[in-house]
Amino acid sequence: MTTVAIVYHSGYGHTKRQAEAVKEGAASVEGVEVRFHTAKEAEENIESLEDADAIIFGAPTYMGSASGPMKSFMDATSKPWFQSKWKDKIAGGFTNSGSASGDKLSTLTQFAVLAAQHGMIWVSLGENNQAADPGYEGAAEDAINRLGGYLGPMAQSENAPAEEGNPPKGDIDTAFGYGARVAKAAQRWNA
Repeated sequence: MTTVAIVYHSGYGHTKRQAEAVKEGAASVEGVEVRFHTAKEAEENIESLEDADAIIFGAPTYMGSASGPMKSFMDATSKPWFQSKWKDKIAGGFTNSGSASGDKLSTLTQFAVLAAQHGMIWVSLGENNQAADPGYEGAAEDAINRLGGYLGPMAQSENAPAEEGNPPKGDIDTAFGYGARVAKAAQRWNA
């Protein structure tokens, strides 16, 4: 059994919807067990991540950076870092903000650097931007990787309640596919 842990923070529920899609995508892969932790839960029980084969980090982008609770979790990972507990685990990350850019790449880069410091193996999104494809006839909000991020899934949420359509369907579908991609990568890495 391959174990994928998702550690996320969500300020208003939008990033939680994205995290749930990542979770569903990972769980759709046969032979995968998914553990779902808020950043606070994971920080308080950091040793629970030691036996995970993959860890996916997720947080909203606030002011060009991962949210404060997620950064607190990231700082707490120095405990497993001292003993290389996460070395050779698969890693990934996702983020959400209110604007199309919102400097989301900065948050994904933070997650990739965190993974690199731990000696983890980062999994990119692996999806082209369908909305930029001249042959794509769907609505841009339904497109996979509509925001054109390649380090990991990016979502954009309106300043409204987190519900169906917020974040848009394309962003949720992108997160689902990413969860499955990371789970499959963990299975291949551990084979």
